[in-house]
This record gives sequence, C-alpha cells and structure tokens, in this order.
Amino acid sequence: MTILSLDLGTTTGWAISRDGIITSGTISLKPGRYEGGGMRYLRFTKWLDEIREISGSIVEIYFEEVRRHAATDAAHVYGGLMATLTAWAELRGIPYQGIPVGTIKRHATGKGNASKEAVIAAVKAKGFTPADDNEADAIALLLCAIEKGGK
Repeated sequence: MTILSLDLGTTTGWAISRDGIITSGTISLKPGRYEGGGMRYLRFTKWLDEIREISGSIVEIYFEEVRRHAATDAAHVYGGLMATLTAWAELRGIPYQGIPVGTIKRHATGKGNASKEAVIAAVKAKGFTPADDNEADAIALLLCAIEKGGK
C-alpha cells in the first residue's frame, strides 16, 4: 500500500509511505527560461506518472491545504498544481484529500502556528533528514495522514 503526500509549490515537497517505509524529497517545478508557464504543470503530471510507476499502486494522496497565500504568484502556482493533481487523481480513481496547514503543524509540533524551523526540528526528531521546509512539510503531512487514517 502506497500513500503519497505533497507540499505543493514551485519546489514541491513529497513523501511516500510504501509498506511502512517512508521516502521523501523535493521536485523543482520552476519553468525554464524559454518555457511557457504551463510547462510546470506538464512536468508535474509526468512526475506523478513516474512516481506511480516506480512506487506501484498509489492508494491515497494527501496535500497541504493552503487557504491563504502572501503572494499572488504563489497562489496561482498552488491553484494550478492542485488542479493538476486533483484531475490526475480523478482520472486514475485515486482518492485525495487536503489537510489544513494548522492541522499538520499541530500534529508535528503541538502548535498550529509553529514556524518552519519548528516543523523541521520536529521531523528531524523523528529520525528524518529533510533537505528543506518543503520536504519537512511533506513528511509531517504524511505522518499526520497515517496517524489520522490509521494506516
């Protein structure tokens, strides 16, 4: 059984639990200098196809549900990635669910308004070595989803 969690953004954090083994990382979805803005979404779709092929059957997807962005560009990128993800999952019959940022932070640190550094520290305390806050958020989200879902 494979569960995928995603912290959607130009640098997308991801974590996968496959048969209880957790793997994580980040993927850069920044368009190249001579690419159109839609290329990030095509690259994301291709990455989702590859991760599904490598990991076997994905049974659930969780993503960090952001309800407020400080910057317009970040909001547009998030919305586009969420639309791409949900359409991709719908086409394949994979259930997906957004989990609010505060819920993830509360689960990881005990505080719903914890800083990025606090989430990274909490994830490291559980034995993980995230490269950045995007990967730490994806790991924290996966751990929250597994505990809440009982998987």
